[in-house]
Amino acid sequence: MIKTFIKIVKIIFCGLLLWFVIHSTYITIDGLSDEGKKADIAVILGNKVNEDGTLSTRLEKRLESGLELYKNHRVKKILVSGGLGKEGFYEGDKMKEFLVSKGVPNSLIMVDNFGNNTRATVENTMQLKKKLQFKSLIVISQYFHVTRTKKLFEDKGFLEVSSASPKYFEWRDLYAILREFPAYYTQ
Repeated sequence: MIKTFIKIVKIIFCGLLLWFVIHSTYITIDGLSDEGKKADIAVILGNKVNEDGTLSTRLEKRLESGLELYKNHRVKKILVSGGLGKEGFYEGDKMKEFLVSKGVPNSLIMVDNFGNNTRATVENTMQLKKKLQFKSLIVISQYFHVTRTKKLFEDKGFLEVSSASPKYFEWRDLYAILREFPAYYTQ
């Protein structure tokens, strides 16, 4: 009886491990893929602003990806979305400052300072759809995060979603990939 139980536990564990590996491989490939599509708007998800008001490297790289899309005429407008960080800065405002300093016209950048998490960013973006008149968008975040973000848009019935991500990697990505596995299925 105990041997049968242990065998069942091993099978379940191996199944979950295989599922995790397949899922992680898929989100990595999907997140690093850029189909080169054009869209009406880029939605850049926020990340940490440092205590001195400078952008974390991760956030700066996301913004540089959005800037590249704009300069290559792949997007017409940019929506930056983030929340109020514990450091005391609204991510969206700091993101807009960066883009304006790089030559993106102020009038083409929309700010969502209430995108405290991925779901909030998606919901806030969808509420702005009529006002901003977009029919397609490109999500910009780290590679491990874009698959879930695209899924949330698709769950809201918005199907013209593609993605781009910076070619920026750090050790904390390993933790983030682990975190994305349950987040994908629970959000």
